[in-house]
Amino acid sequence: MLQAAAKTLSAASTTSVFSRRVSLCIRHYCKKTPTKLRVSEALSGAELGANVKVQGWVRSVRPQKSNLFFHVNDGSSLQSLQIVAGSELSDPLLTFGSAVEVTGVLKKSPHQKQPVELEADQIHVVGECNPVDFPFKIKERHGLEYIRQFPHLRCRTNAFSSLLRIRSEATTAIHSYFKENGFVQVHTPIITSNDCEGAGELFQVEPSGPEFDEDENFFSVPAFLTVSGQLHLEVMSGAFSKVYTFGPTFRAENSQSRRHLAEFYMVEAEVSFTQSLEDLTKVMEDMFRSATEHVLAHCTEEVDLFHKHVTPGHRDTIDAMVKKKFPVITYSEAINILNRSPQKFVFPTDWGCDLQTEHEKYLVKHCGNIPVFVTDYPYDLKPFYARDNQDRPQHTAAAVDLLVPGVGELCGGSLREERLDLLRARLEEVGLEDTYSWYLDLRRFGSVPHGGFGLGFERYLQCILGVDNIKDVIPFPRFSHSCIL
Repeated sequence: MLQAAAKTLSAASTTSVFSRRVSLCIRHYCKKTPTKLRVSEALSGAELGANVKVQGWVRSVRPQKSNLFFHVNDGSSLQSLQIVAGSELSDPLLTFGSAVEVTGVLKKSPHQKQPVELEADQIHVVGECNPVDFPFKIKERHGLEYIRQFPHLRCRTNAFSSLLRIRSEATTAIHSYFKENGFVQVHTPIITSNDCEGAGELFQVEPSGPEFDEDENFFSVPAFLTVSGQLHLEVMSGAFSKVYTFGPTFRAENSQSRRHLAEFYMVEAEVSFTQSLEDLTKVMEDMFRSATEHVLAHCTEEVDLFHKHVTPGHRDTIDAMVKKKFPVITYSEAINILNRSPQKFVFPTDWGCDLQTEHEKYLVKHCGNIPVFVTDYPYDLKPFYARDNQDRPQHTAAAVDLLVPGVGELCGGSLREERLDLLRARLEEVGLEDTYSWYLDLRRFGSVPHGGFGLGFERYLQCILGVDNIKDVIPFPRFSHSCIL
């Protein structure tokens, strides 16, 4: 009987131990994995009260006797998320600029300035950062000129991370505008034999390596980095009524000015079956307004940062640009306005002279400090593809530029010369008939009246943000004699 009781107790004990182990295993494996959130999601109150994980970089640290406070940002928002932890979680490696992973409970914050905070139960320093050597200091506001010295690090600053989010949203807005209006995107080539602008400021492309002969071209003709995708878009406009491209272009301008880059982005579009500059100016104006409204709506805090700390008062200019219709003047009217001006210009303002930046900025101010279209430029100022207005005595081309506050020329476009005889004569005149024989073919086989334009994307960002130097609106600026990563 005693033996039976012992066996019963032993079995019960074994069962109890087994049950405890099973219970522990269930609790271990069924424990809910923390929900990974971006900082922007956490700030919106997503998963409030839940166990969450946030990863990012430390923007400030404030240790106290019993608590530790620090802010984390992951680039998804201008605002950072406050982390609250017990002093026992303090780590000497937790410094300004260090990369961290934080797990804890997302709670409502008792402070009015922040909607939520993360009460941490685990802090892991993923990447160390020595705040003494780090070029950006925690309590200093660094200007755009200073952070420009550190192209590999400036994305860590509030100003430049805001710029990059704005740039991303503006890109999305431009693609959305074209999609909603029936345009087909075309990836035009970066390597080309064309000098679309005719300025000769090209980067030549040549292969390197012992297997290549220096005296022979890799392609059948000399090749260059593109200065424009326009001519390739014109090819596509023979099959699609609306096309556009958005990509990098290159100019070998030996300049380090605040206006010039060797590599920049262009938005270019071609519209078929049009004989009116008004069709082009409508697309330019609508796209500008649509993209700007999108950026203002989706990057409110980022735009406000620029308008408050970089260009105070610029928001009023932007609001006027969005609300008011863009005026249109001819080149001849522009010259008359300049010649009546009391302002003394460095460059001449005779009819037939190209408009310089000083002229463009004056015209914008004269027209109410809003964007203005200037049409019908002298024929001799425009490339071979611009349509001849066949007017006399002042011979003009059906070309248009959009001038904007603070920048000057933002867009340039024209109707294209679709008449084969006139185009051939122009190419013969400049000695390019053989080079562009394929371009003449476009007029021989099913040609239609068409036109298009290009918009400098970096200049657009300068315009809406009021940034003076073009190198401050592109992630990695390339310009003459610059160091490149």
